[in-house]
Amino acid sequence: MEQSRTPQQEKQQSNRFTYWLKTSITARMLMVGFLVIVLLIPLSYINSLIRERSYRQTDVVNEINDKWGSDVLIYGPVLKLPYKTYSEKTTYNQKSKTYFKETETQINYAYLFPEKLDVKTDVKSKSMYLGNFESAVFTSDFNINGEYKAPDLKSKDIKNEDVVWDKATLIFKTTNVKGIKTEMMVKLNDTPYNFDTNFSDNNNYKNRLDELETGFINQDILKDTFSFNMQVSYDGSEQIQMIPVGKTSTMSMTSNWADPGFIGAYSPDDETRSITEEGFKVNWKVLSINRAFSQLYLNKIPNLTQFGFGTKFVVLVDEYQKSERSAKYGFLVIGLTFLIFFLIQTMSKIHIHPFQYLMIGLALTMFYTLLVSISEHSNFLKAYLVAGVSVVTLITIYSKSILKSLKFSAFIGVSLSALYAFIYVIIQLENYALLVGSIGLFLILASVMFVSRKIDWHND
Repeated sequence: MEQSRTPQQEKQQSNRFTYWLKTSITARMLMVGFLVIVLLIPLSYINSLIRERSYRQTDVVNEINDKWGSDVLIYGPVLKLPYKTYSEKTTYNQKSKTYFKETETQINYAYLFPEKLDVKTDVKSKSMYLGNFESAVFTSDFNINGEYKAPDLKSKDIKNEDVVWDKATLIFKTTNVKGIKTEMMVKLNDTPYNFDTNFSDNNNYKNRLDELETGFINQDILKDTFSFNMQVSYDGSEQIQMIPVGKTSTMSMTSNWADPGFIGAYSPDDETRSITEEGFKVNWKVLSINRAFSQLYLNKIPNLTQFGFGTKFVVLVDEYQKSERSAKYGFLVIGLTFLIFFLIQTMSKIHIHPFQYLMIGLALTMFYTLLVSISEHSNFLKAYLVAGVSVVTLITIYSKSILKSLKFSAFIGVSLSALYAFIYVIIQLENYALLVGSIGLFLILASVMFVSRKIDWHND
């Protein structure tokens, strides 16, 4: 029968376990690893905070743009030409017991694109703020010119006598109708025609294109080549694009915005492109051979938004993106910092309580909340410096009281400063971030291996 332990034996056993926790390298490693995992919880909340603030920025920018005017995409003008089609219907007459045929006439529409389309736009841009958030808004003046040849539908087996010439109209599609500042009018051979809005419940919200249509065009204009001219001004935001519906389409754009981004299916001409601190000037030219659609469509206007091109007015404010990238290295920062304290504790036989490790870890996580909050009121570099200096100073002073050594606390301060500087460099890099990060981590690993080579890991 097994003898029960006396209170004195249980106390000795408890003292041995406590002593093992204090002196065992394995126990310290397990404790440090557990605390690192625990600190992932506040790090996850910080990542959620960064995403929430980023979504808030997007909402505020959208609110600014909705009030001022949204992005601009122009599509047209497009000539809408009605024509007749015929179908025969056979009907049986019960009284006469005979069949007879009747011809039904339907009206369909052909949509013709211009031979030449030239768009010139002058864009006056500025930054608009709501709280701490910024959006790029602009006022753009468009001068749209072009040329149509006399319409001919014979290629689609449509006879001239079936075309309803006196019912032809001109269509212009555009986003941001709310932002139009001038009356919409087009001149055909110097004859003015006003546009009216064609509202449709079936408009695809994704494309956001509203349709404008003129009254009936004088059919005499359509008998020969004719020119058109439109002048329109928009209050808009973020970007300007056009769809190259002309057989030869050109666009020139000038602006006082210093940070353009060229978007869409076609790039501007490199030889004539000019970008300075005072603004930019660019030109595009798109030929019919450069795009995969024809000049004539029947029954409906095709969705050609994928062929749009133009300029995005970039706001160089990516603090939340940089903060999010920085927070992704939070696990690395906490792990390496704890590793430094662990090595100092192991080599110097200084006792560090788990609570003190926890305080150091929480101070490291506070870096990211400081970074996000300060960057909303300043630029990222200043926010990073303030947050980094604050946290490094706090941990250095705290480690002085723990380790009772100026040498060790100074080493920790220098190591943390180097680590934050290393991460800042990685955040700023794009193409070489992986290379620099890999080299840096290799050097850190080599340093740890060198420093820990003489530790007696078996003395547990």
